Amino acid sequence: MCRSKMAIRASDPARSPKLGSKTPRRGTSRSEAENPSSSSLSSSSRAPQTNLSNPFRGGYSSSSSATAAGASSSSSASYLLDSSVATASLSSRTSLSSLRDNLPEKTQVYDFSEIRAATNNFLAKRHSSTSSSSQSWRCVLSGKDVVVFQRKLRKSTTSAAAMQKLSVISKGHFTSIVKLVGISISGEHIYLVYEYVQGSDLGQCLRNKFDPNFTVLSTWMSRIQIATDVAYGLDYIHNTAGLSVDMVHKHVKSSGIIVTEPSFNAKICHFGAAELCGEVGEEGRQAAAAGERQFEGVRGYMSPEFKATGVATQKSDVYAFGVVILELMTGQEPLKYVFDRSSGSHRLNSVIETAKAVVEGGGEEAVEGWLRRWMDKRLKDSFPIQVAEKLTRVALQCVQDDPENRPEMKWVSGKISKLYLESRVWSDRVRVPTEISVSFAPR
Repeated sequence: MCRSKMAIRASDPARSPKLGSKTPRRGTSRSEAENPSSSSLSSSSRAPQTNLSNPFRGGYSSSSSATAAGASSSSSASYLLDSSVATASLSSRTSLSSLRDNLPEKTQVYDFSEIRAATNNFLAKRHSSTSSSSQSWRCVLSGKDVVVFQRKLRKSTTSAAAMQKLSVISKGHFTSIVKLVGISISGEHIYLVYEYVQGSDLGQCLRNKFDPNFTVLSTWMSRIQIATDVAYGLDYIHNTAGLSVDMVHKHVKSSGIIVTEPSFNAKICHFGAAELCGEVGEEGRQAAAAGERQFEGVRGYMSPEFKATGVATQKSDVYAFGVVILELMTGQEPLKYVFDRSSGSHRLNSVIETAKAVVEGGGEEAVEGWLRRWMDKRLKDSFPIQVAEKLTRVALQCVQDDPENRPEMKWVSGKISKLYLESRVWSDRVRVPTEISVSFAPR
């Protein structure tokens, strides 16, 4: 059967010419075809100029593409990066640099002269902080806006021992914790350098001394958000920050929690202070055994065993956290004196005792009524009653007198996380619709 030329070419495609073939190419002169080595040398001498001028241009260079078929060795061909490879390389380089910039910096030990220079030999204006009774200064240290706290060491320590503790504490980085930037030791004092956080402490947000009827936390979602942030932060400190070490915060209180602006998230202050000052752990137990019970504590937040022994544990942190939750729900101080009209005298009112009276007040309907009267009036009775009751019961479990009956923070944070999701569903359901418009104009 006779086949046409087109069919023969289709069934038997032409082979590509071998490297070093003397077949002249289109666009080459006759002298170049007769002397391919000179052509290869001339093209290879021009190729590096193209590579250096634009190393990320896609495909081959014009000179290398013209001489690829006539090249006799790999060194004579000049290859350039493909555009997709170059783009991926640049993007990965950018992502790595941004990741390097966002990596948390390691906590460092400052020389005492740096602290003195930053605080103007401690003559600078002191930082008005209600989170700690120790002296503090806001200053700029190594180009960072920081707050320096002066605390007394329970036991004399060296820089090597401080670095050993810092090696554990410096690994802790969490969004709900104020970052510890560095420390400095001088004599019997340790200077803790924390990052400065814009905001106000939770106690001032709940109890405005200028206008008691006003609070920035006037919605249920703002308060359950703070409870969730603090629960996550304490869970991180207890179970993640110290790795194999059981870390204790010890200073959990409403004045030690910063409410940031403008997001109204919560950050826990004084992370690692108790560990570095020797107030917890083996040093704290030795001091308690020796009768040195000079410990810091705030009335209403100290668990019974903490008041008795002066030794802070993770269960005492759980107790203080339960008190903070009851504060969020009522807006009241943990302990305060109220005037009793029937007796004509003042009596001590505890937020824990009032919460127990609300939950144990009777049946389900009675509990709902007591709970609405017990909650903060500035919430204007706008909160999910079932979620509020569950949160009250979780807080009461945290403030049990027996530390063995208190839950761990991992369990507490899980419960509060579920209550936050239920509150979010409630908020979306009762939210005022913004997609509609109302007109009062005459028709």
